[in-house]
Amino acid sequence: MEFVHNALPELSLNDINLGTNWAGKQLKAPIIIAAMTGGIGKAEEINRDLAQIACELGLGFGFGSMRPLLLDSAALGYQVRDIAPDTLIIGNIGVVQAREVGAAKVQSLVDQTGVGAMVVHLNPSMEVVQFEGDVDFRGGLSTIESLISKLSVPVIVKETGCGLSHNVGKRLVDIGVQFVDCSGAGGTSWVGVEALRDRADSAGDTFWDWGIPTAGSLLQLSPLPLKVCATGGIKNGLDVARSLALGASCAGIARPVLQAWVSGGKDMAREYLLRVIREVKIAMLLTGSRDVLALQNSSTIIGKELSKWTP
Repeated sequence: MEFVHNALPELSLNDINLGTNWAGKQLKAPIIIAAMTGGIGKAEEINRDLAQIACELGLGFGFGSMRPLLLDSAALGYQVRDIAPDTLIIGNIGVVQAREVGAAKVQSLVDQTGVGAMVVHLNPSMEVVQFEGDVDFRGGLSTIESLISKLSVPVIVKETGCGLSHNVGKRLVDIGVQFVDCSGAGGTSWVGVEALRDRADSAGDTFWDWGIPTAGSLLQLSPLPLKVCATGGIKNGLDVARSLALGASCAGIARPVLQAWVSGGKDMAREYLLRVIREVKIAMLLTGSRDVLALQNSSTIIGKELSKWTP
């Protein structure tokens, strides 16, 4: 996807409004620090640092899977509300685990951590290539429907690196889902991670690149009444801007944020995210887009490889 350059934008960079609303929360910029970790000692430092940055910059922040909290209520890495009181903090539970424990237990995770929304992640490809992974994915729709009706916070349905199709999106709309994270192929392959974790399982190698590319998933979902977060291979502000132009309300970034944190801690992660925010603004200026809605309606050129994903 390419933007059509606007050489006469009639805008000042300072005029551009990056604000967007997603999962019931107003963000100052359309960026989510996407799900990475939780449940281990290092997660405490990582998540508290990143949540504090999200609070400072007005971004969203997502926990990694909260499955460890189901096993140990004292699991580390899930208490950040004290340093990010007004931030969109997003919880995270697998649909299979939610089916097994029920809505009341998932609500207890909400209460314990103070999250403002709950991701229900779908990861059949990641699980099925593991020798010890889940293989029974029945009841996913009814589980999500139950959570929507019983949880006190919005429910976000998220893939984990393989993308959401038009058909799946439509089935989610039919049960009342409003928010999804397409999490398409193009970023970290969690199937690939499982292949590396257990080299005896050749299925992970075979399905390493399985899935719908992030941009393709956005096209698949674009006709549907869903508010979409685009994750999967988002590396810079231009990628964020492309996602918005393809219909996303915001974009999630995980690996580059973690890499920046590993390189230089909280300061380096903040510097990276400030650069991404500036890059989004530059893309908006160069397309003559004063706000996110204008960027979503800007002139674009869809290439042949991407256009084949149009539903």
